[in-house]
Amino acid sequence: MAMAGALARSSINGALCAAHLAQYDVRMCSDSLRCSTKLFQLPCLLSSRCKWLTRQRIPIIVSAENTMVSEQKIGDGALENDSGGESTVTITVVGASGDLAKKKIFPALFALFYEGCLPKHFTVYGYARSKMTNEELRTMISRTLTCRIDQRENCGDKIEKFLQRCFYQSGQYNSEEDFSRLDKALKEHEGIRLANRLFYLSIPPDIFIEVARCASLRTSSSKGWTRVIVEKPFGRDSESSAELTRGLKNYLTEEQIYRIDHYLGKELVENMSVLRFSNLVFEPLWSRQYIRNVQLIFSEDFGTEGRGGYFDNYGIIRDIMQNHLLQILALFAMEPPVSLDAEDMRNEKVKVLRSMRPLKLEDVVVGQYKSHYKGGIKYPGYTDDKTVPRNSITPTFAAAALFIDNARWDGIPFLMKAGKALHSRRTEIRVQFRHVPGHLFKRSFGMDLDHATNELVIRVQPDEAIYLKINNKVPGLGMRLDRSNLNLLYSDRYSREIPDAYERLLLDAIEGERRLFIRSDELDAAWSLFTPLLKDLEEKKVAPELYPYGSRGPVGAYYLAAKHNVRWGDLGAETQNT
Repeated sequence: MAMAGALARSSINGALCAAHLAQYDVRMCSDSLRCSTKLFQLPCLLSSRCKWLTRQRIPIIVSAENTMVSEQKIGDGALENDSGGESTVTITVVGASGDLAKKKIFPALFALFYEGCLPKHFTVYGYARSKMTNEELRTMISRTLTCRIDQRENCGDKIEKFLQRCFYQSGQYNSEEDFSRLDKALKEHEGIRLANRLFYLSIPPDIFIEVARCASLRTSSSKGWTRVIVEKPFGRDSESSAELTRGLKNYLTEEQIYRIDHYLGKELVENMSVLRFSNLVFEPLWSRQYIRNVQLIFSEDFGTEGRGGYFDNYGIIRDIMQNHLLQILALFAMEPPVSLDAEDMRNEKVKVLRSMRPLKLEDVVVGQYKSHYKGGIKYPGYTDDKTVPRNSITPTFAAAALFIDNARWDGIPFLMKAGKALHSRRTEIRVQFRHVPGHLFKRSFGMDLDHATNELVIRVQPDEAIYLKINNKVPGLGMRLDRSNLNLLYSDRYSREIPDAYERLLLDAIEGERRLFIRSDELDAAWSLFTPLLKDLEEKKVAPELYPYGSRGPVGAYYLAAKHNVRWGDLGAETQNT
C-alpha cells in the first residue's frame, strides 16, 4: 500500500538496521554507516529519527530491540507526516473546470485519498474563471469519482469525506487581487499548521507565466514549500520552450517547477529500469552487440474528435514523439545511474539525449488520415473536422529513425511511430535482437530469418504485459520450429488494479520526489533534436501522405523501416500478443 506522511520518532542509538522488503535487498548497516548505494539495495542512514522508504512508500520504524518493518496508519485515509509538528498540504487545481481536471486530476486525488496516501491534513481547491460554488464544484467532481480500488468498502462514505475537503475559488488567471483572495481562503483552512502548497496548472501554456507570477507573489507558502506542476506542451520549439522556462524562472526556482509527462508515471515505463538493472539476464544484452533495432510504437484507433483545433497547432510530432516517446527512449537507452536519486536518473537521461543526432527530413515520414468507409460506416478524415482548416497539412502520423552516437548504441536504429485513426490502440517498446550466428536451424525456418530472431516486447498500454519471443521445437518426430511467447501479463499475475499515471505523479510531487519529472536541461536537449525537423516541415510545407482511417498508416513508414533493414514488429501474422 502506498503511504505518505509522518512517523513516530524513534531513538536509534548504536543499532543495526536490517530489513527485507519485496523488491529490495537491504543489507546490515553498522553504527553511523550507510548501506551500499547500489541500485535496488535501499540505503539505510542511522540517525536520531526514523525515515520512511520513499519509493516503496512503506514507513519503517527500527529500534535496537526490534527490527520489524511496520506500517502506522493514523486517522482516516492518511498518515501523519514526519515534520515534527503538524502540517497541511493544499492542492490547488488551476483550470478546475477543464476536461483534464475533471477526468484525470480530481479522480487521481480521490484515488490517493482512498488508498490512504494523502497527508492527514489536506485540502483540495479548484480555481478557474467560471463562477461556481463549493457545492457546484463537488457535484461536478462527484460525476467522475469511482471506488475502483476496493469495492467492498463503503464507496459513498469515502466520496463524501473527500468532497468535504474540496472547495472552489473563482478568479482571473492574471489577477494578483484574485490570487490574494485565494490566499486568504487557503489560510482559513490551513490554520496554524505549517502550510505546504501544490499548484497544478491545468491550463493552456500561453497563461502559464501569468499564473506563475500571481501564484508566486500572492499565494506562496510563507513557511512551508510551494510547488507548481506544469502540463505539456512545453513550447513549440527550442526558442519558445526556452522563453517559457525563462518566464517561469522569473518567479519560481527550478526546484519548484514540476514538468509533468504522464507517460513517465505509467507502470510499465517506471518498471523499465527495474527490468533492466535488477535482472542479470537483460543488462549484458542491452547494447549494439546483441540488439539490432528498437521500436517505440504509439497508435490510437480514433481521430482528433473534439480536439481538432488544439491538435492542428501542434501535430503528432510535438504532441507525442518529442515528449512521450522520447522520454521512454531516454529511459530505455540510458547508462546505469549512480543511484535512484532524481538527479542521478535525470543526468543519465540528459546524456542520452545529448548523444542523439538531430532529425532531418530524410529520417522522417509524415501522414494524415483521410475519410474511409468500413462496414457501411463512413469515418471522417482529419480535415473533415470543422475546427481544422480544410487545407491543413498538420501530420496526424509520423515515423522517424533516430540514432544515438555513443559506444553502447552506435549504428543501432531507434524507430519511432506515432499516429491517430490507425487500426489499433497500443503503446509498446519492441526490442529486436540479432540473428543467431551460423543459422544452424535455417532450413527449419525457411528463408524468413526475421521470424527466427528473438524479440522483447514491453506493452505499456492497453493490457500491460512483458513478453519475450523465443524459438522452440514443435513436439513430434520431425524437426519443426515454432515461435512462442514467454509472457508476463499483468492482469493474470497481479490482482491489484494498476494505478493511473496521474496518481503516481501527484503523489511524487507532494512528496518532493522529482525522478519522474522533466528538468529544464532535459527539455532543452529534447527540443534540440526535433526543432530543425519541425522548421523544415513547416518552411517547405511538406505535404503529408494520406492514409485511410483505420488502416496501418502510410506506406512510406514501411519504406523508412526497410531503408534501415528493419521490419515493424507490430505487423506479424501472429495476433495473440500484438
